[in-house]
Amino acid sequence: MAAPEAGIPARPPPRGAAADGRGRRRRWRGGLVQALLLAMVAGALAWLALQTLDNMRARGIRSGFDFLGDAAGFDIGETPIPYDALDSYARAFAVGIANTLRVALPGIVLCTLIGTLVGIGRRSPNALLRGLCGAWVEVLRNVPVLLQLLIGYLLLTEWLPDPDAPLSAFGHVFLSKGGLALPAPLWESGRLVWDLPRPGPFAVEGGMSLTPEYLALLAGLVAYTSAFVAEIVRGGIAAVPRGQTEAALALGLGRGLLLRRVVLPQALRVIIPPLGNQYLNLTKNSSLAVAIGYPDVVSIANTSINQTGRAVECIALIMAVYLCTSLGTAALMQVWNRRAAIRER
Repeated sequence: MAAPEAGIPARPPPRGAAADGRGRRRRWRGGLVQALLLAMVAGALAWLALQTLDNMRARGIRSGFDFLGDAAGFDIGETPIPYDALDSYARAFAVGIANTLRVALPGIVLCTLIGTLVGIGRRSPNALLRGLCGAWVEVLRNVPVLLQLLIGYLLLTEWLPDPDAPLSAFGHVFLSKGGLALPAPLWESGRLVWDLPRPGPFAVEGGMSLTPEYLALLAGLVAYTSAFVAEIVRGGIAAVPRGQTEAALALGLGRGLLLRRVVLPQALRVIIPPLGNQYLNLTKNSSLAVAIGYPDVVSIANTSINQTGRAVECIALIMAVYLCTSLGTAALMQVWNRRAAIRER
């Protein structure tokens, strides 16, 4: 590039380039500040950890996660994955995590379905349906979830018939104090067959069994969370401009088609962000399972603390489990939110 002639000033850089330079410097400074803050937090946590370890050693308290390789020595009532009392504490914690997810994942699906139906019902022109849905919301969200779990467990274990005389539905579904027995798929001889439950002399035999503890926990969490989901759905529907509804009705769309194609797609942008919070609450509320004897990760951790005395380590594992599940749920909800925003455009 030729040098400018004498006496003729060089042209100033374009405004866009100057703005980009300032933006890069601002981002660099912001990143530096965040890195310094992160380093300070990490340093403070490391200092606290060292002080805790020193105090524990001074008092003769063992520390570390080496106990996870030792034999647990206790049985677990519900084991979605194979487990024996001679297995390690790590295996026991894996069973507890599996039990937590076994409640959280179907609970999220069920509370979404029920909450959506109740939220739509809250906007129904039918006064009876609107009143019933309103009663569902007001009663369930104002009763502590722990009390709902205890009530559900009491109903399942006290009011249902004994396991040798269960209630029957559809010929192959049985409900009693022993839990809910359902047909279970089995893979035999290269084909899929069904293992059907059947009443036995003392209890229902065969099939797949869901214990009263699991049913009470799942039902309580779903009922409680669905009340909040219903209000989120109702608020999202109310946020859709009335003109959209009137225009769709003017085009001849029915109420069902109007709801599916016009109202709910636009309401998602309002519904999804707070809906993720309720999913997180349901997962964390599953820790109340210890009150009704369901062996989730908190229950396994409590037993491990009593046997090993590694309270700090077990609590750290609980925190890590719920942190990972919460971050995973938040990431999935963020992806769903972005896709919903793209479809809306």
